Amino acid sequence: MSEAMTTDLYEATMALSYLREGMTGPATFDLYARGLPPERGFLVAAGLEPALDFLAGFRVEPEDVAAFAAAMHRPSEDLEPLLGLGFDGEVRAVPEGRLVLAGEPLLELTAPLPQAQLVETYLMGQLSHQTTIASKAARCVLAAEGRPVVDFSLRRTHGPWAGMQSARLSAMTGFTATSNVAAAAAYGIEAGGTMAHAYIEAFPDEETAFRAFARTHPGPVTFLVDTYDTATGVATAARVLRELESGPTGAIRLDSGDLGEQAVRARRILDAAGLPEVRIVASGGLDEYALEELVHAGAPIDVFAVGTRMGVSADAAALDTAYKLVAYDGTPVMKLSSAKATAPGTKQVWRRAGYADVIGERDELPPGGGAPLLETVMREGRRTGAPDTLDRARRRFATDLAGLPPHARRIRHPVPPRPATSAGLAGLAGRVRHRIEHRLAAGGEAGGRQAA
Repeated sequence: MSEAMTTDLYEATMALSYLREGMTGPATFDLYARGLPPERGFLVAAGLEPALDFLAGFRVEPEDVAAFAAAMHRPSEDLEPLLGLGFDGEVRAVPEGRLVLAGEPLLELTAPLPQAQLVETYLMGQLSHQTTIASKAARCVLAAEGRPVVDFSLRRTHGPWAGMQSARLSAMTGFTATSNVAAAAAYGIEAGGTMAHAYIEAFPDEETAFRAFARTHPGPVTFLVDTYDTATGVATAARVLRELESGPTGAIRLDSGDLGEQAVRARRILDAAGLPEVRIVASGGLDEYALEELVHAGAPIDVFAVGTRMGVSADAAALDTAYKLVAYDGTPVMKLSSAKATAPGTKQVWRRAGYADVIGERDELPPGGGAPLLETVMREGRRTGAPDTLDRARRRFATDLAGLPPHARRIRHPVPPRPATSAGLAGLAGRVRHRIEHRLAAGGEAGGRQAA
């Protein structure tokens, strides 16, 4: 089966109905986040590249029709109108790595209605998941305040492909390395890792394990020192590091207990042994909240290894995204459901200083000082340029992060979530001109909290 099968059954049913009813006019759908997860002040756009690859190769094949028919308990002939359906539409999107706010389209797609409907699930899955993980990784980078952060998420993500995505997205947002060998090779990311407690336990004692590891691992090594007694482990590692032929470089890793307190003790032992250049790496259940506490407490930790809580965005594992019809066959349409109203028509988002973003109609004159976020990345089912690169996405992220207001950089610890509220859209009816101001949450403002 082809990737065309990456859809919900109801989407195939709707697409078939559109075809039978002759409803093949151009339809525009907006994909956006309805709101921000708790304690978030921004999102990082991600997932566009695989989405464009999918659209470029999208085609309903005979085996897809057979699978749809079997799922619907109908003869294949009934679904033959879907056969050969491809994607020949236009996509406008926010490039990967850019910071975005709630309500702003991450992607706007225009194509014949059956096509636009069939691709909904794949697009939502890619952009929702990857934007979620990229946003979490960005917060870890902010919390580290310039200290290197390494991706250790592979063994805890929701499958190997999610691990590949986490490695790429964390690299996009400022992580310096990954333990994921496949991702390092695929994306040109620096690989980094240490050893497991099982390795230490397999040897008679820590010193034997450290020396064996150093004989196998060329260059600077990192010893895991808290398998038994941390202070003893640090002292043993210091002794072995001093005696290495490559010189006393490398690091130790702390993976349990009070990491701040353990780091202070480890630093004293290393300095007393004449090893001020040996770094301390910390891991074990870290996220932006733990990093923020350790950094602000002055813990002498040189590198943070972040795994599970970044790789699955543990505190906000799902992003409330929507893929909504905003125009059909030249007519803007809108939804008026309570707390889920939509804004009609094709759009553009203009970024102004301080992230005072403005959403307006696509052809509307931009506000003073505003730069457009949505770019045309596909026409007639083909990319408008070469595939994007990780380096370009990194640069976009770094540029946008540099312009982030100071209050939005601060990490706020989670509080019980408040009831969801509707950001009502006043005065929208028919073909209207609208501008909706989206400002980063600031302390003391109604409905807003400081967040990063």
